[in-house]
Amino acid sequence: MEAYINYEGAKKTFSLPREWRVISQTDKPTVPGVSDPVQEIRRALDNPIGSPRIEEIARPGMEVVLLFDDLQRPTPAYLALPEIMNRLNRAGVPDERISAVCALGTHAFLTLEQMKPKVGEEAFSRLKGRLFCHDPRATDNIIIGKTHRGILVEMNKRVALADLAIGVGECMPHPIAGFGGGYKLIMPGVCSYRTVADHHFSWMRHRESRVNLMDGNFFYEEIVDAGRLSRMKFKLDLIMNDRKEIIRAFAGETVAQHKKASEFAASLYFVPLPKLADVTITSAFPLEYGVQATKALTMAGFCTRAGGAIIWIAPEKQAGSMMPLIKEMGSKETATDFHRRLIAGNVPDHLRSFGISYIMQVVYFKELAEKFQVFHVTEGLTPEQVKMMNFTYAPTVQESVEKVAGEMPQADVAIFPSGGNIIPGLP
Repeated sequence: MEAYINYEGAKKTFSLPREWRVISQTDKPTVPGVSDPVQEIRRALDNPIGSPRIEEIARPGMEVVLLFDDLQRPTPAYLALPEIMNRLNRAGVPDERISAVCALGTHAFLTLEQMKPKVGEEAFSRLKGRLFCHDPRATDNIIIGKTHRGILVEMNKRVALADLAIGVGECMPHPIAGFGGGYKLIMPGVCSYRTVADHHFSWMRHRESRVNLMDGNFFYEEIVDAGRLSRMKFKLDLIMNDRKEIIRAFAGETVAQHKKASEFAASLYFVPLPKLADVTITSAFPLEYGVQATKALTMAGFCTRAGGAIIWIAPEKQAGSMMPLIKEMGSKETATDFHRRLIAGNVPDHLRSFGISYIMQVVYFKELAEKFQVFHVTEGLTPEQVKMMNFTYAPTVQESVEKVAGEMPQADVAIFPSGGNIIPGLP
């Protein structure tokens, strides 16, 4: 039987053993963006979900802080921020009482010049002297309370003291939090390093901390707890495609609009499976570069039986950001041993400059190597580097299929031609 995966914009075909049964090979083509993104943003702001409009929430005299995500997200804040500021002006809040904070969590700090393309010329000019980047290690971060499960919430001073916070972000499938967006702009967005580490390392391996699940997902529920301690009462979440185009905009009360945004995202990307696969063949496309390419592998882990095989295809031609992760994968520690190190605050020196979400990948990758046979088809990494990750190197998809078939002559197989943008799951 012939099958294919998408690889750098082209189809790569391969043959499957006759005895293998394909239980899914659904491809998810790119959903086109709207023709007028500004008009789509205005439509969402005019019709908020679970909330009055911004013009009705804001009051004269308020200090308002706008939050937006960092450069690792394609969110076009430059389109949204002027629209929100205009509405605040109409409510009696002048630009001089509006500030903005880049909610980057524990990612690398950004300068004003680095933030300028994100916020755009108009907002950059209107926010002169009042545009800031969150520092998770700042000594003036403020403790504002605890979540119901005991996480101490320490937050950016400007956000904690604002009368009103309004967020602009992106909603997308998230391997741990269910979906990105919503209150993630608060936690981890503007929380201290200590708070983010306590939250992430505590709940990262809970079995219900997974994609496409929010109810009963403690990782997500703790994010909501932290967010509700803040003054972020209104959020704009955008659904984006891999071309960085807006597909749909959702706005309103943070949890209510995020629920609708997540349901819409799931309708675009969910691939139902009748059972767990013995073998999952997944391409990183369209998220093929750097750490983004690992998303397809993580998603494959949710739909493959323990002891099964995952064939992960990614070019890795810009693999520089992967090197520290690969180095740590080569250590003799188990996933659990490394996780305990993180809980104790013992982060390896060569990883200290990276964000917490990056460091967590070491635990996840070690767990994948312990739970599955992982075959990595790649051009950008050497066989030695793949071996260091405790995966098996294969130069082609066909060769990896033949290797797996030698051990599993009969298998139920799931194929994800564009594994970077799907949500696999059981009905």
